[in-house]
Amino acid sequence: MGFTGPLKYNKWKIKIAALRMYTCCVERINYDDFFDKCSLPDTLNSWFLVAQLHVWMCLVRMRQEGRAGKYMCRYIVHSMWEDVEQRSKIMGVDAIHRKEAMKVMTETFYAALFGYDEGILSDDCVLAAALWRNLFNRECEEPQRLELMVEYVRKQMQFIDSLNGEDLLLTGEVKWRPLVEENAQSILKVVTPTYNDAGL
Repeated sequence: MGFTGPLKYNKWKIKIAALRMYTCCVERINYDDFFDKCSLPDTLNSWFLVAQLHVWMCLVRMRQEGRAGKYMCRYIVHSMWEDVEQRSKIMGVDAIHRKEAMKVMTETFYAALFGYDEGILSDDCVLAAALWRNLFNRECEEPQRLELMVEYVRKQMQFIDSLNGEDLLLTGEVKWRPLVEENAQSILKVVTPTYNDAGL
């Protein structure tokens, strides 16, 4: 049935690809854009909330790749926690506070995964509610900010879904669409088919 036995790909290669995919979540994102457009404070916690959103999108995509994809998901999350701990050490957070912070972040992360999973499978209102709770910490007075993020997640998920699964398993390379597209026309073409595209 494929539940046991060796993976289709070398485990070491998958681990390296997982680390690279996580790195794409933290090094290929313009965090200043998110802090600005979402009015988030420039803190480790805000960085984590933006990073976890992108990690979640990668996890959703890789879960579609069977056992190898799920194995990769484990190491993406592992890489994230190692990075968070390292960053908090660099920021001078002492061991006791670091342990408490990691516990809170772990709870936040798994609650966010559940909420985002529900949101992506539902309508925009459910996704907006998940973003409001998890990314905005229940503090967002401007609906436009939520609208921007819902649109971002939808277009990003559509884009990442179009990437070749085998390439992702072997390279971990993910490129991200910008938070705000310079050419709004191109968003419409990629995210929603026009009547002509649908043959109507």
